[in-house]
Amino acid sequence: MKELLIYYLPAINILAFLVYGIDKLKAKKSWWRISEKTLLLLAALGGSIGAWAGMRLWHHKTLHKKFRYGIPAIIIAQAAIAAYFVIGMQ
Repeated sequence: MKELLIYYLPAINILAFLVYGIDKLKAKKSWWRISEKTLLLLAALGGSIGAWAGMRLWHHKTLHKKFRYGIPAIIIAQAAIAAYFVIGMQ
């Protein structure tokens, strides 16, 4: 399980980061957009740091309350879960 997380977490964060950037490009070009549900799901599946970094770098979704407050809330929840498992394993 630990080995899986070593590969999964960086991959999902890179994916989230890139998808936020792609959606920003699509917004600028008035192209078909990636749904907000998909963007939030990527964060919830472990890509919250990548999502937050994408929001900050590309200034994307920063005015939307569900992203402005939701992504940090997901980060805090994931950190709490991670801390629980780390402390619980000792």
